[in-house]
Amino acid sequence: MSATSDTPTTGAAAPRHRLDAPAPPVDAGTPESPPAEAAPRRTPVPASAWISWVALALMTTSSVASLRPAPTMAVYGLAAVFLYVVPAIVFLLPTSLVSAELASGWNGGVYNWVATGISKPMGFLAVWCQFAMTIFYYPTLLGFVASTLAYVINPALATSGVWTAAVIVVVYWTGVWVSSRGTKAIAGLASGGLIIGTLIPGVLLVTLGVVFLGQGNPSAAPMDADHLLPAWAGLSSLVLIVNNFLSYSGMEMNAVHVSSLRNPGREFPRSMFLAMGLVLLIFILPALAISWFVPAEELSLTAGIMQAFETVFAEFGWQILTPVIGIMLVAASLGGMLTWLAGPSKGLLLISRQEGYLPPFLQRLNKNGVQQNILVTQGAVTTVIALGYALIPSVSSAYWVFSVITTQVYLIMYLLMFVAAVRLRRTHPDHARGYRAPILRTLCGVGFVASAAALLVGFVPPSQFGTTSPWVYLVIVGGGALGLGLLVPFLFYRFRKPSWRQASAADDDAADTDGVPSGPEQPEVSER
Repeated sequence: MSATSDTPTTGAAAPRHRLDAPAPPVDAGTPESPPAEAAPRRTPVPASAWISWVALALMTTSSVASLRPAPTMAVYGLAAVFLYVVPAIVFLLPTSLVSAELASGWNGGVYNWVATGISKPMGFLAVWCQFAMTIFYYPTLLGFVASTLAYVINPALATSGVWTAAVIVVVYWTGVWVSSRGTKAIAGLASGGLIIGTLIPGVLLVTLGVVFLGQGNPSAAPMDADHLLPAWAGLSSLVLIVNNFLSYSGMEMNAVHVSSLRNPGREFPRSMFLAMGLVLLIFILPALAISWFVPAEELSLTAGIMQAFETVFAEFGWQILTPVIGIMLVAASLGGMLTWLAGPSKGLLLISRQEGYLPPFLQRLNKNGVQQNILVTQGAVTTVIALGYALIPSVSSAYWVFSVITTQVYLIMYLLMFVAAVRLRRTHPDHARGYRAPILRTLCGVGFVASAAALLVGFVPPSQFGTTSPWVYLVIVGGGALGLGLLVPFLFYRFRKPSWRQASAADDDAADTDGVPSGPEQPEVSER
């Protein structure tokens, strides 16, 4: 809470530290007790190093907003507005404010937050989930790339599972090869992704959509007040809302910039509310535009954007622009994939070398200092998963299954983060924080309940796509989410050996464990 601190559960008050005192060695703690806090040492911040709250809002928007989720929500038509706003309030807002407090008080990313707030094994589980979600995330991202690329070559390929699987395998392994060489040449491509693959296509689609409706053409989806809320036919009719939790994820990675604000307590909430507004506009308007052009029953979850562009360009006689838009979307998506490919695995590697969570084979680096063995192992699993596009009859159904598994694995990390934040307020009330989230317990409670509900709802087959047996769906999703998110890290932790720990690794990049790809260096406001 912003004005007051939670009372410690123990009788003794937490020790206070002088901000100018030398930092003592960090006690990493044990699985039974959280690590002891280190005293922060403040360093002056150059005047040119501060960033404005508007700049932070734009940075946040660029890292979260994307056109890729639009077809999923376009299925609901006007009700997409409701289904975007609700998760923004109960998930996006809590994760933004809570992670900002954690990032402004503790270096080391989600591992250190959870290890300090709960325990080191739970910290490993959190950073594992942050990495493991990418195993299913890349088949969904590249499934979108495959369907979009099909409109550049032959639109009929967009519904081909074999084409989709082949594109995923070829593009992913090409990305592994590029990343293993330690190149940073792809960073520029990703930095322009917001403009190339989101803003230009999004503004064009919405503008042409408004003109299309203004000419008297009917909308494919009803746009009257009676359709503001989604039709209720049981949980299965609302399952696609789970995709919005994945769309809003990743805020904990932007929270590290909170210390670069002049007045975090006042400016960070402003920044987050502005970012929320921009993100909602980028998500909602293209989804509505797609619903104007493509009937829900004909909509592809992977190719919906290109379906809409194909329809509207045909209306205006601009069919020649369809492949151009496809190339723009593909380029932006590939840039993002390449930039993020090695990020989460690097965070897992650094923690595992310090604590011995992974066997030596997975800790080895190649001559370029890249965790090639982790990338190759991840790639082998991703290749097997990609075959699901060829085996599952509907490309949209396969895309949804992989999306929901990605979301559920990531939500496990958020559940741990919310618990850790509450415990840190109670056990470390006097620890220096650059920002204190208001009504922290309420935010964590709302975020925890929303995350748990989304995780559970994801086990319900959606009514909109596929005819797969509910039990088959449950086995696939449950096996993927719980097996990858809980069973695998448990086995690594259970059978770890003391020899797996590399003592020298504790001093190498110890703070760079949040799984964020390298980018423009941010100013150091505090040193812990």
